[in-house]
Amino acid sequence: MTVHGAPDPSRVYIFDTTLRDGEQAPGFALNVDEKIEIAHQLARLGVDVVEAGFPISSPGDFTACQRIAREVQGPVITALARAVPQDIDAVWNAIKDAPRKQIHIVLSVSDIHIEKKGLGTRQQVLEKGISAIEYARQYCDFVEYSPEDAGRADRGYLYETVEAMIEAGATVINVPDTTGYTLPHEFGGLIGDLMQHVRNVGNAIVSVHCHNDLGLAVANSLAAIEAGARRVECTINGIGERAGNASLEELVMILRTREKLLGLHTDVDTRLLAPTSRLVQARTGMHVQANKAIVGANAFAHASGIHQDGVLKDKLTYEIMRPEDVGVADSKIVLSPRSGRHAFRHRLKELGYELDDDAFKLAWDAFLQLADKKKEVTDRDLQTLVADEVRSVPERFTLELVQVSCGTNARPSATVRLRDAERDALLEDAAVGDGPVDAVCNAIARLVDVPNELVDFNVRSVTGGLDAVGEASVRVRHDGRIYSGHGSDTDIIVASAKAYCHALNKVAAEQPAVSLPAGSGV
Repeated sequence: MTVHGAPDPSRVYIFDTTLRDGEQAPGFALNVDEKIEIAHQLARLGVDVVEAGFPISSPGDFTACQRIAREVQGPVITALARAVPQDIDAVWNAIKDAPRKQIHIVLSVSDIHIEKKGLGTRQQVLEKGISAIEYARQYCDFVEYSPEDAGRADRGYLYETVEAMIEAGATVINVPDTTGYTLPHEFGGLIGDLMQHVRNVGNAIVSVHCHNDLGLAVANSLAAIEAGARRVECTINGIGERAGNASLEELVMILRTREKLLGLHTDVDTRLLAPTSRLVQARTGMHVQANKAIVGANAFAHASGIHQDGVLKDKLTYEIMRPEDVGVADSKIVLSPRSGRHAFRHRLKELGYELDDDAFKLAWDAFLQLADKKKEVTDRDLQTLVADEVRSVPERFTLELVQVSCGTNARPSATVRLRDAERDALLEDAAVGDGPVDAVCNAIARLVDVPNELVDFNVRSVTGGLDAVGEASVRVRHDGRIYSGHGSDTDIIVASAKAYCHALNKVAAEQPAVSLPAGSGV
């Protein structure tokens, strides 16, 4: 088996599909620059393959895939196509400039998909898949084939399909549990049987792609790996269609933590898992639950007195991995303006952030402002600050002033001042609302010429204490599309205003969410 290089039977190759299947999660909306930013972070993380998107779906997604192929170094760059020439053409034109590239083709294999999608007979689907593989191989030496809904397919027909696609030139066979239907012993058995019954399976690498509808995506992926699969498709924070995909950080840390038992490893730099998770949360506006394994706020927290006593005596009593191994700061690192630019840049680099000069200046200025408000600036503060200030969207609207009046017997009111870069104007207005945040958002809405509907809002504390940094996330609807915004500040009202402005800047930049055609999932 080969994966763009010498095989290593003890290595599991990580295929990240955050930018394709992950972005299909309801309400997610990444613009081109945000997708490129995440792709660069995935390359630093050390994933083997980055699925950049679905180029045929929209001009914006095509551009994102093309720029990722040209700008991101290290991983294999791939993109998804249905088994039709125009899709394959779009993928090739988008990724052909990548130093290492692959075309990914998906076509249904279960009877329910073939019948309900009107794809014809089993034989017709088989022939369509073969034609697609042969067509793609004219462009690229590396082609992945995904028989969609393999978890519910007839075993005999699945084996026949896999054998035919490898014979036609597929170099990777990706077996999807598209609906998250199978149980671990079933899916592991499916992969084991496939390895035994497909005569030419040794000519391709076997990959898996598991969905989380029953909460088993990670367990099913692990069962498949134990049965012989050596590539796994997953996403940061487990985001994706419906209930999501297998969580990259969970799979990677399972393999690392139980390496002696499993005898398997990845090439992922686990110290960048938490920073990458936070970046994806900030850009998508979707936060993970506190008890999320590996990257949740409580993943390394101990509340029970018995547990706290044990951890204070020896962390191994209740922790099976070190927080620093996944990029979670184990202690406060106190910085101040006196620390200087060099120390600030060095700490950001240790946290996994490589900023260019312009982005660093933004982060440094924001740090100085934060340091004036807080006695201690911790790593969590820095991570939130970078996610908030180093944005990949033009800032048409910049928040200049927020003043709020509210109380138990008063109707909340807010005065807001914005700078509109497009009109080179300073705008100011006031409004009332059901609460201070509502009043601020109403005032902003009166000032901007961007029609929108605020559909979701949440705020949370990033760090502890009375001077904690608050983090706000909003989603707005414009022209039928959803845009997310993110903001942070020691004042949650200001954080909320920043988040709303961030979302409106995305709308103003006219970089909408990708609208995916039917049949784009695996």
